[in-house]
Amino acid sequence: MNEADHTTEVVVIGAGQAGLSAAYHLRRTGFANREFVVLDHAKRAGGAWQYRWPSLVLDKVHGLYDLPGLRFGTPDGSRPASEVVPEYFERFERTFDLPVRRPVDVLSVREGADHRLLVSSAAETWAARAVINATGTWDKPFWPHYPGQESFTGRQLHTADYTGTAEFRGQRVVVIGGGTSAIQQLLELAPVAKETIWVTRRPPVFREGPFNENWGREAVARVERRVRAGLPPESVVSVTGLALTPEIRAAQDAGILDRKPMFERITPRGVAWADGTERAADVLLWGTGFRASLDHLAPLHLRDPGGGIRMDGTRVVAEPRLHLVGYGPSASTVGANRAGRAAVTEVRRLLG
Repeated sequence: MNEADHTTEVVVIGAGQAGLSAAYHLRRTGFANREFVVLDHAKRAGGAWQYRWPSLVLDKVHGLYDLPGLRFGTPDGSRPASEVVPEYFERFERTFDLPVRRPVDVLSVREGADHRLLVSSAAETWAARAVINATGTWDKPFWPHYPGQESFTGRQLHTADYTGTAEFRGQRVVVIGGGTSAIQQLLELAPVAKETIWVTRRPPVFREGPFNENWGREAVARVERRVRAGLPPESVVSVTGLALTPEIRAAQDAGILDRKPMFERITPRGVAWADGTERAADVLLWGTGFRASLDHLAPLHLRDPGGGIRMDGTRVVAEPRLHLVGYGPSASTVGANRAGRAAVTEVRRLLG
């Protein structure tokens, strides 16, 4: 007996770059609307881009690639990416008549009846022969813990909570993290804050020259080796390094990127290092990245002892009916496009 409200061939969870790429290839290879559905928890098109801070204009975005089959074009680079990219994603969904349903919060994926996977929200369930998961990372900001963190009397926020510079004017801000977002926010804050202090766990590595195809291939291969072994993916920056752009060079010359090692503890009024040095702070801005948003897959018990999910391409080794796109080696925008196509090829083979 079927326990689901809906029965379909494939459920795609998430409508960011990877999810839309998968949906496009499902449509292109002959799946009709009744044979697949895309469940997206956002209220509008745009994936995680719709949540980016307003001052992140398109010209500051690196590595944004076209979705398959529809050019992004050359929009006004001075407009916020949080407006331009969602407009493009919405146009993509409309152009290819993709069956996106939103807002739908997927709470769990588990074994269902008739050898199907049961995808459940609070209101409805879908029974599918295959699931392509494209939930990204934006919903799972990572907050590391340091001694004294609860005692801090100032304000703490994550990159995901950042909305612009106005609320930091005249304040002493500690920016924590060595990723692209942390650096972009540091550069924005430096002119308006009373003081900025930049701390990272590891010394940042800035790369000169173009991020060419050979270098990109090796970076992807490095992450792929980890997920094949059942280990958690590394952060993007730990694999790629940081692009040494003219803006970065100018910030280095101005002393803004004066990186300090990670502090040892947090005090009520700032941060302190092991050598006894203390610095006062009004705000701690945690640019410490994100983790894969996969809690809804917990009922399938996919984790290896190493803490990751063992993968073969996009396919989960422990559950061949499940593919993860935008995860591990396909976490970049160009990687997400390729992963969507690869996942659909595998799904078609699975479904016969």
